[in-house]
Amino acid sequence: MNYTAEDEILIDRRWNELVESCRKARICKNEEDWNFIRRAFFLAKEAHKGVKRRSGEPYILHPIAVAMIVVNEIGLGVKSVVASLLHDVVEDTDYTVEDIEQTFSPKIAAMVDGLTKMAGVFNTEASEQAEYFRKVLLTLSDDVRVIIIKLADRLHNMRTLGSMPLNKQIKITSETIYLFVPLAYRLGLYAIKSELEDLCMKYRFPKEYEEISRKIEDTQHARQAFIDKFTAPIIEVLDRDNIKYEISGRIKSIYSIWQKMQRKQISFEEIYDIFAIRIVFQALPFPSEKTQCWQIYSSITDIYTPKQERLRDWISIPKSNGYEALHSTVMGPDGIWVEVQIRTQRMDDIAERGFAAHWKYKHATISKDEDELDKWLKKIRNALNGPTDSAIDFLDNFKLSLYTSEIVVFTPKGEAHKMPNGATALDFAYEIHTKIGNHAIGAKINHKIEPITAHINSGDQIEIITAETAHPKAEWLEVVTTSKAQQSIKTFLKRERQNNIEHGQKMLSEQLGRHNIIQNGRVLRKIMSSYECLNKDELYSKIGAGIISLDNLDKLLKENASKKILKFWKLFIPGGNGNGNATDETGTESEHAETPQTNRTPDKEPEFVIAECCRPIPGDRVVGYRDPATNHIIVHKATCETLTRLAAQFGKNIVKEEIKWSQQKAESYLATVELRGIDRSGIILDITKVITVDFSINMREINIRNHDGIFDGLISLYVKNTEDLNALLDNIRKIKGIESVKRLINY
Repeated sequence: MNYTAEDEILIDRRWNELVESCRKARICKNEEDWNFIRRAFFLAKEAHKGVKRRSGEPYILHPIAVAMIVVNEIGLGVKSVVASLLHDVVEDTDYTVEDIEQTFSPKIAAMVDGLTKMAGVFNTEASEQAEYFRKVLLTLSDDVRVIIIKLADRLHNMRTLGSMPLNKQIKITSETIYLFVPLAYRLGLYAIKSELEDLCMKYRFPKEYEEISRKIEDTQHARQAFIDKFTAPIIEVLDRDNIKYEISGRIKSIYSIWQKMQRKQISFEEIYDIFAIRIVFQALPFPSEKTQCWQIYSSITDIYTPKQERLRDWISIPKSNGYEALHSTVMGPDGIWVEVQIRTQRMDDIAERGFAAHWKYKHATISKDEDELDKWLKKIRNALNGPTDSAIDFLDNFKLSLYTSEIVVFTPKGEAHKMPNGATALDFAYEIHTKIGNHAIGAKINHKIEPITAHINSGDQIEIITAETAHPKAEWLEVVTTSKAQQSIKTFLKRERQNNIEHGQKMLSEQLGRHNIIQNGRVLRKIMSSYECLNKDELYSKIGAGIISLDNLDKLLKENASKKILKFWKLFIPGGNGNGNATDETGTESEHAETPQTNRTPDKEPEFVIAECCRPIPGDRVVGYRDPATNHIIVHKATCETLTRLAAQFGKNIVKEEIKWSQQKAESYLATVELRGIDRSGIILDITKVITVDFSINMREINIRNHDGIFDGLISLYVKNTEDLNALLDNIRKIKGIESVKRLINY
């Protein structure tokens, strides 16, 4: 099929825009470079002739758009533009990698091959998944441009996601949040990271996205007036010192604002740090960039009082992705804290464009023997040589290396090591050497003996205490946060895994026998769900290793069997084949549910199971995941982290249709709220009165602690839906002494 006249006009327009972008960026040094790009375009145009995207546009517009992102938003060169134009040719057409090599070069062919394999990461069987991703990472460790182009590809796909059906949107956004966003962060591509996050939110939570967007727009005038007032004295000082600079108020991303609202259970109006002031200046040859940044910091703190604990010096010790800047929070006008970011033009380029800018400045600046970005690539190579039990383990372990925040700790000799925020002394032991980690029994943190599981903080000096008789324990996997530590522990435990499985299977059978419970598939599914195990081997292994205790097994099973909470409401798929049979929060079938059958007919009503990980209640936005083993639809909150992981790894199992709650209300459903406040006589009575008298709600459990005049705790109660729960929380907030009350998101 040939292009239409309209298609040709549109293709020519976009191609001319790409040419103009290449000209402005000055990436082509000679006519040979231009011919290189032209040949790639014409080959891609011919290869994709007549093919349309779901939006109806000619497919060739997609690789052109990816190339535009690579040039304008990242700043890569000719080879990257060529690879971008050709990135789908091998995957979607009859052209081979060998054809690309003969027509262009072995380097271009290798880049296209890496991009082709990347396309199959989330769409293949598990065993192939790991190998494909391993190959991409091998390419990454050799040529980082491959993964950067893939991120540009993902960004354009996200920008055009509106034409996709709901299940595809969930799958693609989950992949993006799960892997591509942290990867973009790790490569220093902050602008792309933020846009990917915002686009994910736009499609996953459209109402919340639109609401925050509207509020940002509505407050724009007042916010700009405050920024002008805040920056006026700073501008005066910078002008006085003859500094060439740009100063701006940078609004935080919609996603980051929403995340903070979710995390702290606060409204948009309660977030004070919506924006940050950024100062980007042209550094002089002398003194050092570091010195000049501190001089500007000194000038600002002469005007505004800084908040000492909020000073972040990423110039002395840059982030592992190369990020350098000074961040300080100061008290501005009207009693408002304001974050100020200070960076040179070079630092700003690296902050916005990551690795692409890093290579630009690599040989133009004096650096240490091995910079941070090189160190990370070295870690990637080492990780590729480690053992991998499964594709999912491989992806999860790699994701652990994409740290979102870091701390700096020191050895007894004063050597600095970067670790992820939240790391333990055990993580540090494995960071030093695998042997030290395997034999660790404790640590001296700042000369004080602490358990090996103790969390470490930035600035800590750590000495690991070892013993030859010590060895890794299975529960260590629940403690460590780094990929290296997890891989090392798994390697040691692999030899014992089968013994643990056999021992755990025996223990479970004995425990069930004591309670006269017949072990069958239904019972095992309930137990696996309760202990959040994905399969029987995981369950048996954790039991055998002592991670899971069976002491409360009888209570758990009886509790499951007695609850018929969800029989008062139903889930259904609008426009589908009828209402599905609901099950209770533990996976127990309601009295109306049919016995699961292996051979289901397409017109049979679906059976819904409420996910244990997030426990949605009527009113929550939910998404269905079809369990391949049972064919049941597991219903998760749309915000559930487990759903995101499942959609990223097994996207084909996401139910295409939107799942709705019926108008019937549940008699009761379990939810847990967290409270905190100032203790006083009678406050617990006031809380329980609101719950039991004003709202006639039954409580399952209450756990309140008092310490130094402050109380906090959890209350588990049965509510009908989110509307009733929110009304209850609003009334509890009005009680004198209550500082905060929120529903626990995943509890």
